[in-house]
Amino acid sequence: MDTCEHTYGFDEGLFGAWRGPSIGLLDLDAFFASVEQLDHPAWRGKPVIVGGSPDKRGVVSTASYEARAFGVRSAMSSAQAKRLCPQAIWTPGHFDRYRAVSSQVMAILADETPFVEQVSIDEAFFDITPGRFNAESPLAIAQRIARRVSKIGVTCSIGLGCNKTVAKIASEREKPRGLTAVLPGTERAFLAPLPVRAMSGIGSSADAALHRVGIRTLGQL
Repeated sequence: MDTCEHTYGFDEGLFGAWRGPSIGLLDLDAFFASVEQLDHPAWRGKPVIVGGSPDKRGVVSTASYEARAFGVRSAMSSAQAKRLCPQAIWTPGHFDRYRAVSSQVMAILADETPFVEQVSIDEAFFDITPGRFNAESPLAIAQRIARRVSKIGVTCSIGLGCNKTVAKIASEREKPRGLTAVLPGTERAFLAPLPVRAMSGIGSSADAALHRVGIRTLGQL
């Protein structure tokens, strides 16, 4: 499983080492559905939806990327998801199994750095600032983390930046199997053209309110 890498700003190999803080955000790709596809080989490459029954007012918890291609999204009503993707494979989920796989992933992070902050079952920040624990290039560490996670049988997307906000936004730029690094000094140019919804915490209501006063991009904000 190849990782789609995007280094924003400049090539570290050509222009020198990473200077300053390096915070990563690891986000497991379509995690629950990916674990189901891992455990059920016949489901791989097919639309899989983890969630409540479409016949009992259920809600989608996670949809595989194959199901997302039909417009299925997390938190959507199961009835709507079934209309969009009637051929999907449905499962109520196996949360003990998801927790077990999550623990394996978090152990990989803890093996790379002691500075790990897990924020959910499928997401964690980690500090790989050069010299804090390891002098190795943050890009090399992130690449290794992605490879180690893929060996478990699931994939992740990683954002690297000078702080949590940049890392979180970067992690959303390339999915699945993405690695987006915003090198020090390029943060303003990276963030400026992005829509305000790219920032964590800005939902549909805040987005609409900002649009009403003419603010559409993070640069304007």
